[in-house]
Amino acid sequence: MTGVRVPEHTRLVLDNGATLILIPRRDVPLVACHAVMRGGALTDPQGLPGVASLVAGLLEKGAGARDAYEFADAVEGVGGAFGAGAGAETLTIRAQFLSRDQSLMLELLADALRSPRLAPEEFEHLRERQIELIKAAKDSEPAELIDAYGRALLFGSHPYGRPVFGSEASLATIDPAHARNSYHDHFGADRLILVLAGDLDLTGIETAARAAFGDWSRAPGRLRPLERPAAAGRRILLVDSPGATQTHFWIGSIGVDKRYRRHAALDLVNTLFGGRFTSILNAELRIKSGLSYGARSGFVRGSVPGEFAIRTFVQADKTGLGVGMVLSALTLLTREGVSADMLDSARAYTLGQYALGLETATDWAAALAEIELYGLGTGYIDEYAAELAAVDPAAARDVIAEAFPRAESASIVAIGDAANVRGQLEEFGPVIEMPLTDPHFLPRVTGDEATTRGG
Repeated sequence: MTGVRVPEHTRLVLDNGATLILIPRRDVPLVACHAVMRGGALTDPQGLPGVASLVAGLLEKGAGARDAYEFADAVEGVGGAFGAGAGAETLTIRAQFLSRDQSLMLELLADALRSPRLAPEEFEHLRERQIELIKAAKDSEPAELIDAYGRALLFGSHPYGRPVFGSEASLATIDPAHARNSYHDHFGADRLILVLAGDLDLTGIETAARAAFGDWSRAPGRLRPLERPAAAGRRILLVDSPGATQTHFWIGSIGVDKRYRRHAALDLVNTLFGGRFTSILNAELRIKSGLSYGARSGFVRGSVPGEFAIRTFVQADKTGLGVGMVLSALTLLTREGVSADMLDSARAYTLGQYALGLETATDWAAALAEIELYGLGTGYIDEYAAELAAVDPAAARDVIAEAFPRAESASIVAIGDAANVRGQLEEFGPVIEMPLTDPHFLPRVTGDEATTRGG
């Protein structure tokens, strides 16, 4: 089985701890940038999720000598793209410019990372916009928020339980000083992984990168290592959306981390279970029963285990039936595994999808940034095809046992009409309820079910 391989590249570590990776690709006259700052939402103050997300938004709202309009005009004036966002463990800037404008791209990047304006008026605009986006999702597309509810329920007070983008409650409390303090404490050269890929002037771009970042000091704040999240038993959260004719539900459990050694087999088994149109989940809920238009499953893997989650939706009066079918599919998977014929049917699809995600300079910049961030090594990509080819039913059983949850221990979140759905969910265990209008993503509860709000 032929697979993709990591292209030739240069890796440099500057004296101040910044890591620079250069990937020359001459196929098109473009240069892509993927700049990763370690930290992200991990640096949010306790009880204030969303600070890092707001800081990320501010990086492109004025920096150096340019205000927000001038910064945007510099990008758009040459047809470039520049955007920043926060994740659970990182803050990332992604950019793409014509190769002739690579010096401008690096100048804008250095300004954004080293001298953002963090203007109070821009902060207020971003904060209010984020609050309105959450409210709008609750009004029209609550399923967009179901991951936030699911992670809050599953991880509780662990950092993975906090909504990266914040909640209505936390965002209302965050002020410009929080953003400034977060930036000054957690930005510095030792947190930076800078990957540049494309039609690079290698000598010129290395010299320019060293000039832009070589004298940047280290971040003064401490970045605490993540602890492994504690596994929890069955929990059920019902988010009441009165009058909803459909129920969106999320079924999840703690999975595995980014360094999980059987990641190729993991991808293959998940493709079979819930990762493509002909998956086991989709066959049960859409093709055979017509309960849903689609169901999918997937893993989120970080430096410690993230979640494995299944997402789908059904008519409100079919909620119990839908949840039961998903749990039955999980039980069948854990009891019977997958056959050699099933593995063969998914192998080419999985490798093909993998290769499609590594076509452009932008793809490779992101891929090598991930390898550097998690210390994966180039074999993570180079050996992927061979690892896929070696997956047999025994290897699949090992992955299922290690990474996939037992049905009885999976947590459940449902967003639907509580009056219609409550009784159906109670068949699976005690139900915690909260209104969709609650400004947090987890209610305060007491007794054995007590847990810390996830935002």
